[in-house]
Amino acid sequence: MLAMSDINCIKHLRNKKGLSITKIKETLGINWRTAKKYADEDQLPDSKIKQSNGMMYTDKWGEIVSDWLFEDSKLKKKLRRTKKQIFNELLGLCFKGSYRTVCYFISDWENSHNEEIDKGHDRLEHPPSEAQVDFGVMEVVKDGEFIDTHVLVMSYPHSNAAFAAPLPSENQECFLQGLKLLFTQSGGVPRRIRIDNLTPAVKKVRSKTEEAKLTDAFIQFQNHYGFEVQVCNPRSGHEKGSVENKVGYIRYNFFTTSPVMNSFEDLTETLRKQLQNDRQRLHYEKEVMIEDLWNIEKDFLLELPTEDYPIFKEVEAKVNKFNEAKIDSTLIHIPKASNYPFIYFVLYWDKFKAVSPDGEILLEDFRSYMNKKRAIPWVSIFKDWIRKPRVVPYSRYQKYLPGRVNDYLMVDDLVVRKERLLELVNLLVTHDMKRINEEFYDLISGKNENPFGLDWSEYDSLAPLERGE
Repeated sequence: MLAMSDINCIKHLRNKKGLSITKIKETLGINWRTAKKYADEDQLPDSKIKQSNGMMYTDKWGEIVSDWLFEDSKLKKKLRRTKKQIFNELLGLCFKGSYRTVCYFISDWENSHNEEIDKGHDRLEHPPSEAQVDFGVMEVVKDGEFIDTHVLVMSYPHSNAAFAAPLPSENQECFLQGLKLLFTQSGGVPRRIRIDNLTPAVKKVRSKTEEAKLTDAFIQFQNHYGFEVQVCNPRSGHEKGSVENKVGYIRYNFFTTSPVMNSFEDLTETLRKQLQNDRQRLHYEKEVMIEDLWNIEKDFLLELPTEDYPIFKEVEAKVNKFNEAKIDSTLIHIPKASNYPFIYFVLYWDKFKAVSPDGEILLEDFRSYMNKKRAIPWVSIFKDWIRKPRVVPYSRYQKYLPGRVNDYLMVDDLVVRKERLLELVNLLVTHDMKRINEEFYDLISGKNENPFGLDWSEYDSLAPLERGE
């Protein structure tokens, strides 16, 4: 085909100069048919995109194979069907084409669905099945005391759906256990996860000359689930702005007042339901229900592995002459431990096992951070209530009162309520709230013959268990 400048010259000689086709041929030194074509025929623009044709595109076979390839793309490579297996399955459906036809179609499909082609553009658009993960510290109340929980949040920016798992720490065991819980809640594994330089996952941060290096344990976990990892630059929280915002959203919407936690499992289920209900609102930008966007996005997730991944870490520890070994910066007394030159700790997210070199379990207990609590400042709270006894039923702290103490204060007479608050303040000088509740009859009845006007044994038999008695 001639260049557009040559075609324009032929048109000019023919229409403006009035030359014959033969004269144009001789002048430009081109073929007569070529001169005739471009001199007298219209040169209309023609699309260069060719419509695919053939039985794989016009019949149902291409759609069937496309569905199979999309399903297999969620699985690990070894679990995917080969081209030969796909061809054999098509033959079972009365396919009349050849193996080569199927191979050509699969190659075309893989080229058009290659993630690498879309990576540069889709990164800004937050493609489906890309997640961001980060920790946030939230305050809860357990057994009448404050506990700082480390909530691992996973956000899917494409749909703005989120999942959360409260954990006692941010160490490697808790981090991997949290990811495992979040995958289960999502119903699949994100294809790509963006994280900051979390110590459990990153052993060396990115520099100007080197990429970030991941820990061996995290790489093994990653290989099992099949997701890719993107590590943010140091001090670049904006690179995972979606999950940063989601951590704050969860804190200010679901932890405005510290929730009462019976166990980490119960709090996890409570958060799961709250975030599931939260999806019943419009996406801040797309004006579509988050639940509808999530129902589309979750189809792009990778399948969960069929084999469960155990989360634990084994460390060797030395034992001193007092049968003590250090774990989580705390000395733990382990019976018979000094009989061995060293022992092993098998660490789980919530518990540990002390094991001898022969495999004997010497001790099994909760990790020290599971009992790390802060007392609620009841003295200062009660002093505020004494000034305004009417606010007690409406206070954010009222739900943290133990059962007997709560019932003792919930009287209609404000004068009596104030007197009882003064009495409890005096008791708190020498007793903590838990002990006051446990020894309530002795401590209170000693000053008041019958503060409730009740038979105490009958009261206990009727009291509901959830009152914390």
